[in-house]
Amino acid sequence: MPTITYNDMTFTVEPRGDRWDITCAQPNGTTAVAGAGLFAGLAEAKAVVRAQALIKTIFPVGIKSVGPDVAHPNTIGDLKIVGPDVTHPNFIYWNKDSVSCPKQL
Repeated sequence: MPTITYNDMTFTVEPRGDRWDITCAQPNGTTAVAGAGLFAGLAEAKAVVRAQALIKTIFPVGIKSVGPDVAHPNTIGDLKIVGPDVTHPNFIYWNKDSVSCPKQL
């Protein structure tokens, strides 16, 4: 069972028949299922690569930046201030696999 550490979480890729399950270790010692019955017929090496890509998609590392609320403008007296029309949130990614600070030795 290969393990993947991503964003300070430990995932395990476990075989179940000809498919793979992805589980995540919880701080209290239990496990949670992140995906079940995936990657039918794939070898372990390819399943691990796909599992890592799936984990990075499900649990992204970044900051969600939400634009102004255009449906409710700010009012100052009788003046309505409307920000730019941002109809969807933006997600800022970075190329690190963790949001925690480096550990001191």
